[in-house]
Amino acid sequence: MAVEENRTVGSGVKPERAVLVEVDLGRSGRPRGSRAGAAGARSALVRPDANEITPVETESPDSGGGGPILGQTTPYASTALNAEESLAEFRELVASAGGIVAAEVMQRRARLDPATLIGSGKVEEIAGIAASTEADLVLFDCDLSPTQLRNLEKFLPCRVLDRTQLILDIFARHARTSEGQLQVELAQLEYMLPRLTGKGKAMSQLGGGIGTRGPGETKLETDRRRIQARIDHLKGELDAVRRVRKQQRQRREAVPVPAVALVGYTNAGKSTLFNRLTGSHVLASSRMFATLDPKLRAIELPSRRKVLLSDTVGFIRNLPHTLVTSFRATLEEVAQAEVLLHVRDASSTYGEEQKAQVEKVLGELDSLSKPRIEVLNKIDLLDSHEREGLRARAQNQPASEAAVSAYTGEGMDALLRAIDSALHSDPVVEAELTVPQNEGGVLAAIDAGMVVFSREYEGNLVKLAVSGPASLMGRLRKYRSRAE
Repeated sequence: MAVEENRTVGSGVKPERAVLVEVDLGRSGRPRGSRAGAAGARSALVRPDANEITPVETESPDSGGGGPILGQTTPYASTALNAEESLAEFRELVASAGGIVAAEVMQRRARLDPATLIGSGKVEEIAGIAASTEADLVLFDCDLSPTQLRNLEKFLPCRVLDRTQLILDIFARHARTSEGQLQVELAQLEYMLPRLTGKGKAMSQLGGGIGTRGPGETKLETDRRRIQARIDHLKGELDAVRRVRKQQRQRREAVPVPAVALVGYTNAGKSTLFNRLTGSHVLASSRMFATLDPKLRAIELPSRRKVLLSDTVGFIRNLPHTLVTSFRATLEEVAQAEVLLHVRDASSTYGEEQKAQVEKVLGELDSLSKPRIEVLNKIDLLDSHEREGLRARAQNQPASEAAVSAYTGEGMDALLRAIDSALHSDPVVEAELTVPQNEGGVLAAIDAGMVVFSREYEGNLVKLAVSGPASLMGRLRKYRSRAE
């Protein structure tokens, strides 16, 4: 997709140009889609502004290199996304970071090169591409070891970043509250601490580009002790945040209001759904990780019960572990929720892989066993046949699935009914009440917090058939017509 060269971001700084590098590592020891015994592999150089693909010969996948490095994240080791889908997602990450894709390079290999990940021949090729496209940085859609990072920076004419660094940069862009900024800074420092010797020229000073929005308090100096002291300080501050959140939850628990949390892959439409259900106006953006700080609002269900709905940070494939641990204070809203709404993009071509990644993170949060409702969002982007199929499937499983469009509002009533059915705390009970007409406060509480099926007047008494939360019904025990 062509991007205007003179487009600017935020502060008016010209966007940086990036060369994206995707490595397709075959599961069976050979490149995906290649024939057994093939003599070599081909990669494609994609120039987005030229809208054409030029085949580029690469070294044989069996030449040199050895296997993956222990502890290094390898492409597609934990996901079924193919290389093209993974590259499309990576392209969205770059856009969220404010960058422009100058070129894309895809290489298919049987094994990763322990020195440079991609081999010396491909490094020379990328160096030429970066120079010809006047790229400001080269981005790898996988994690690089300190050695690989140092070697690549030595031979490439611009900065080198891996996938985790890019995600950390996006988080740094979107953190608005002091808590969010603390969590991002902690994640950055924990990621960079073991890589101090491998960062080379990029560690010398802070800059204004992608991957350089680091924690300014320490200026990322190479003194490990100072950085470790800062990490310890940040952890202490986040522990204080966690204690405050615990106190807030304890105050909320004094009034039995169940909590429901939105979870899901980044850009699945969680914030749009949150706005639709609560009538709020929190930022809803097509950019990845637009929501970092949790939002909490009360909504009313068809049973007239009140619940607290929270919007949380989105998950993504190979989410850096440092982010999961650093954002644990924020993600405690997920752990404390009674029901999770797993928002999924129904229009995505790799929805099952996204679902698996979300469940992986929920497992790390010990929340995989919680009751979940799968909210199949964005059905307005489907054709009529697909939309009807999803609606029929959701109707057959009303307690565990809901097909909705947060953008148009379609399916919201069914979703609220599903939430009502999934809640077990403060259950809904039915009763018959007899209330004197002069008890205006009691009658107002009934109208505000219960569903009234019928209302009859006998003299100065009002007889009502109602259903409502057990907590409210308990406070009106003396008005019940008969023991339930």
